[in-house]
Amino acid sequence: MPARTNNDYGYINIDDSVIATIAGLSAMESYGIVGMASQKATDGIFELLKRENLSKGVKVYTDGSEVVIDLHVILEYGIRISVVAENIIEKVKFNIENLTGLKVRNINVYVQGIRVEK
Repeated sequence: MPARTNNDYGYINIDDSVIATIAGLSAMESYGIVGMASQKATDGIFELLKRENLSKGVKVYTDGSEVVIDLHVILEYGIRISVVAENIIEKVKFNIENLTGLKVRNINVYVQGIRVEK
């Protein structure tokens, strides 16, 4: 369901895919993130999504002008997961609220994997 806001001239509907794209791009700006993971995993194997499919690693729930976002990410090996997750949450919250004018109620970060660079 799209997020909806009112102003003096009418309504503004923002589709969930727009919010998911903003969230995915914002998360990718954070240090330590390798990429977004697909939400559907078979046999516990998660696919690293390419840049054009970032929104597939994001699930958006809207309730009027409030948004809840689930991010499925893959991180680099050797970094503190909690610090990277906090940075992702702050960056996504800031960008969603500033670009859309919506209130972010909650952001959940699911670390689906760690990638070891060789």
